[in-house]
Amino acid sequence: MTDNTGNGNSGTPPGWYPDGQGNTRWWDGSSWSEATQGVGATPPGGAPQAPTAAMQPKNTKAEGKAAKAYAKASRPWFKKKRWWLAGGVLILIIAIAAGGSGGGDDDNTANDDNGSSSTENSTPDAEAPSEGDEPEPEPEPEPEPEPEPEPELTASQENAIEAAENYLSFAGFSKKGLIRQLSSPAGDNYPKADAVFAVNQLDVDWREEAVESAEQYLEFTSFSRDGLIQQLTSSAGDMYTLAEAEYAADKVGL
Repeated sequence: MTDNTGNGNSGTPPGWYPDGQGNTRWWDGSSWSEATQGVGATPPGGAPQAPTAAMQPKNTKAEGKAAKAYAKASRPWFKKKRWWLAGGVLILIIAIAAGGSGGGDDDNTANDDNGSSSTENSTPDAEAPSEGDEPEPEPEPEPEPEPEPEPELTASQENAIEAAENYLSFAGFSKKGLIRQLSSPAGDNYPKADAVFAVNQLDVDWREEAVESAEQYLEFTSFSRDGLIQQLTSSAGDMYTLAEAEYAADKVGL
C-alpha cells in the first residue's frame, strides 16, 4: 500500500489508517474507501471496525437499479412481458392454422361445384337435334303493303275542293247540300263527279254542320222542332239526314 499514511505494501490488512489530513480512512486491503473518521476514534473494544453502511457513501444510481431488478423479478408471471409475447405468438399460429383449414374447405367446395358443372355439361341433351337434322327455316315475315299513292288531282278537282272549304268556313252545309251547291248551274257548276270527289276529300262532322245551320235559321226567324227538322231535311232545304236534323234540334233546345 502506498499513500500518505506511511504504509508501504499492498499486504496491509484492512483497517483505519491516518490519511494525513487529521482523519483516518478505511483501507479494505486493496484500496481506500470514502469512509473517514476522526483520529483516535477507536470503536469500543479497541479493535478496528469496518465502516458501516451509514459511514460509506451511498451509490444512489446503483441502489435504484437494484430496486428495479428486484421489483421486476418479484412480478407475477402473467405480468411479465415475455409471457405476453409468447401468448401472442401462440394466438397468431392458431389463427394461421384456422385460416389455412378454411381455405381448404372453400377450395374443395369450388372443386366439387366445378366437377358438377363439368358433369352436367358433359351429359348429352336428349332433346338436342342430331347433326343430320337441319332446323326448319323460320318463315319470312310478309312484306307490309305499300301505301297507295295519292291520286293526281285535276285542276277542276283542286278548285272544287277549295270551293267546298270556302263554303264550310262561313255556313253550315250537309254533304248532299254541299255537292248540290258545287255542281248546280245556279252554284259553281262543277262536274258532278268533281263535286262528289271534292266533298269526299274533306274531314267534316256533318252533325255539327247541322247544328250550325239550325242556329243560323233561328237567328232570323222562329221554328218549331218539327218545322226546324223539316227545313233541315227537305230536298228544297238543306238535305241533312233525319238523324243529323234531330241531333241539331236537340242541341239548340227544341
